Amino acid sequence: MFLGKVVGTVWATRKDEELVGMKFQIVKHVGVDYSLKETFVVAVDTVQAGVGDVVLVCSGSSARQTALTKNKPVDAVIMAVVDKLDVSD
Repeated sequence: MFLGKVVGTVWATRKDEELVGMKFQIVKHVGVDYSLKETFVVAVDTVQAGVGDVVLVCSGSSARQTALTKNKPVDAVIMAVVDKLDVSD
């Protein structure tokens, strides 16, 4: 899992039928200080996250474990919107 920030949306009207109804978000990796990294993923949004939200993303085979993505061709999924981080030095 990693922390990310939703920075955009991918619109794809033509896609595999297994992906119909799914919302795709562009998520940049972030540090625990909320600093944006250069790397990003396109993730299926299962929690109605919006642009600007800090989210928790799961990738790999674990991304296919949500109710929406079960056995679908998905490699990354937004599974939580982060309200707050508590980090000690």
